[in-house]
Amino acid sequence: MGAYTGPLIALAFTSGLILWLSPLAKAVGLVDVPNARKVHEGEIPLVGGLAIFVAVFAANVITGFTLPEGVMPVDYNGFYLAGMLLVLTGMVDDFVDLSPLHKIVVQTIATLIMIFGAHVVLSNIGVLGKGSNILSLGILAVPFTVFATIGVINAINMSDGLDGLAGSLSLVSLLGFLAATSIFGNGEDAGLLITLAAAVGAFLLFNFRIPGRRSAVVFLGDSGSMFLGFTLAWFAIKFSQGESRIISPSAALWFLILPLFDAVSMTARRLMKRRPAFGADKEHLHHIFLLAGFTVSETVGILAGIAVFGAGVGLVGTFFGVPDSIMGGSFLILGLLYLRMIVHSWAVMRFLRHSICRRHSATDRRVIKDRRSSNNVAYLGPERRSGNDRRVDPRRDEDTQTHIALTKSG
Repeated sequence: MGAYTGPLIALAFTSGLILWLSPLAKAVGLVDVPNARKVHEGEIPLVGGLAIFVAVFAANVITGFTLPEGVMPVDYNGFYLAGMLLVLTGMVDDFVDLSPLHKIVVQTIATLIMIFGAHVVLSNIGVLGKGSNILSLGILAVPFTVFATIGVINAINMSDGLDGLAGSLSLVSLLGFLAATSIFGNGEDAGLLITLAAAVGAFLLFNFRIPGRRSAVVFLGDSGSMFLGFTLAWFAIKFSQGESRIISPSAALWFLILPLFDAVSMTARRLMKRRPAFGADKEHLHHIFLLAGFTVSETVGILAGIAVFGAGVGLVGTFFGVPDSIMGGSFLILGLLYLRMIVHSWAVMRFLRHSICRRHSATDRRVIKDRRSSNNVAYLGPERRSGNDRRVDPRRDEDTQTHIALTKSG
């Protein structure tokens, strides 16, 4: 079969599965239900992640992935086993809203499958000091791999707050890893990466806001965000470890720049304010852009551009052999600047509004005492990935209606 057969199958299967599964999801209640605190319209099926996973697996079974001449086939059994576990858990979470502890346990099991089943493990963090000695993690390799993988999984989950955002960031990272294995490696993983990219691209056709369509018609759901996060962690670790590594661990960070920056900064900010580290809020970078007056599509485009910049830095740094200390140090410095920006988010929002966007926003700091209780679309309560809140009908939620009445009268 041709090199493009797998991606075409994944694209067609993803599109077909979304169209087929969406009515079924609405019938069984696997949907995100709008209420007074949600910005989308109608009940949106949460089957994007399931469609992506099944489509990629089907493409793998049908084509086996075309490999360059002389390259041995790769065993992806561990990848699919761990991915299936995360997808099924995500679907359960979309129904019943699992606790963070339950999800972390499952994510840990999936990571252990990756480590001991596929031997994808973070054994070193590169050359960070003087000389050429690689800093090995030794006995800390397994726990560090678990920590890093769970971090990336939840970073993608946190980014799933706007139509098209998580999918776009994941697509950029996948294409960045595809470029890395094609340029610096033997291309053994190119077939899976381009198939994954095709499946995510097909999903985005239903998830983007386009002219004439005010909202997405399908969401990733927790199943999709966890599977994509695990996928990105898998390739970031695989490509940066071992004697045949194609990028350094420091360069791998740049391929995931925006999800990592956002997740770490938001967790740090919540802890500084003594709020739950895994609690949902509306203070991510994309909310700052919304408050500044940018549209959802504009915000997604800008943030995807930042992700492209990060992947470009990782590729260019690898091509020119930039030392790990410089790649890692610059990433850390930029991350600290990002955290400072998030801590002073209102100053950033006002700068964007007046200096760049130049739009008038309905929300003003002098009027709204608590921005998290504002009616602005950027702060409409918990993020949509919360499970139980999806199925609350606002017409039957007396507390919500009372809140709306008080807000209007105030």
